[in-house]
Amino acid sequence: MPVSERQLAAFAEIHSWRIPFDTSPRHLAGPGDARHITHGLAAAGWTPTSDPLSAEIVLRSPDHRHSLQFDPQSSTSAWWRLQAEPATTQHGWYAEFGELVPAEVLAGLTDTLIAPTSGESATLQPVLEGAGWIIDGRGVAYSDPSGCRVERRAENGTGTVPWREPERVSWQIEARGDDELTARGPRLWHAWFDGHAPEHLVTAFVTALIDSAPLQRAMFDRTAHYSAVQQPSPLTPQQVVDAHTTRINAIRAQARAARRQKQPTPATAPATPATARSAARR
Repeated sequence: MPVSERQLAAFAEIHSWRIPFDTSPRHLAGPGDARHITHGLAAAGWTPTSDPLSAEIVLRSPDHRHSLQFDPQSSTSAWWRLQAEPATTQHGWYAEFGELVPAEVLAGLTDTLIAPTSGESATLQPVLEGAGWIIDGRGVAYSDPSGCRVERRAENGTGTVPWREPERVSWQIEARGDDELTARGPRLWHAWFDGHAPEHLVTAFVTALIDSAPLQRAMFDRTAHYSAVQQPSPLTPQQVVDAHTTRINAIRAQARAARRQKQPTPATAPATPATARSAARR
């Protein structure tokens, strides 16, 4: 079921009267509007399979391989769960995300997942090094200034793994509101990818996370931490709405183009003898 005009109008109605504030850094911006994620997936043909009267949302991809669950009543710290079923030549995999993960950051991952030209060559280390992150020899990368970390862990749970070691790993990403990145510090939210999750999707998530561009939040929107910096945005409320609509329309067009490419070319019917003789006389 694609995103309807009524659903886009509901998004516009909420955001058209909210004065946007540029909020940074991104990992402290708070959850934002979940429709950045759900509208994008619906525009790509994902359909809801959950009870429409429930707080839980479950969306499933057109090929029924991928599913995304949003459960604000979860008894765990994971409110978002993304899962891929095993395919003929591919492993299944699982990823989860905490309550306060910014919707726009998670949308960076889901937009990559639904892109028809999405390859699996993008790796994370050059992205982190290009952003000035500090990568130690134990398999942990720290943001600079501090506040986030990415940890590579051996799939068998034996501990951190050096970045240049080819062993299959799981990925743990944590955001914190202060300089304390030890296990004793308060964790704001987390993201976790199992050992079979494609690294290019991890890279897409982290790329959106470390983008220096601020996220737009209303004055009284929930942020992940009191130290988030908010300043009046040069964007108008209508520009925020228009940007969302433009992105959704682009995903729709992308999905339509991908469906057309998958449609088989109609076979040309062989000419009947009478038709062939008529063509020969002409």
